[in-house]
Amino acid sequence: MSEPSIFTRIRNGEIPSEIIAETENAFAIRDIAPQAPLHLLVITKTEEYRNVVELAAGNPELMAELVGLANTLAAEHSDGDFRLVFNTGPNAGQTIFHVHAHVLAGGLEEKSVGA
Repeated sequence: MSEPSIFTRIRNGEIPSEIIAETENAFAIRDIAPQAPLHLLVITKTEEYRNVVELAAGNPELMAELVGLANTLAAEHSDGDFRLVFNTGPNAGQTIFHVHAHVLAGGLEEKSVGA
């Protein structure tokens, strides 16, 4: 059996972090290395899906729940406009293989990459 991901350890209270929002199947925290004025992570409570492709194929309802939570957070913490980024695979910058979305907002431009 593999070790729990850092996100599971945060959710379980083993690693300190402020959970700023939570639904039945997801939670959100601030990114520790922000790439935008607002940089939040929306994370599934399950480790079943390693990336967004697996999530979309395996549980579209949970995918929709993540997007809905991202939308709510952008409205609450910014002007409602946001960029939603899922890194999929190590060559795309994914370092934690527990599906999560980066919610970026605040003065972003089309040509900026972020996350």
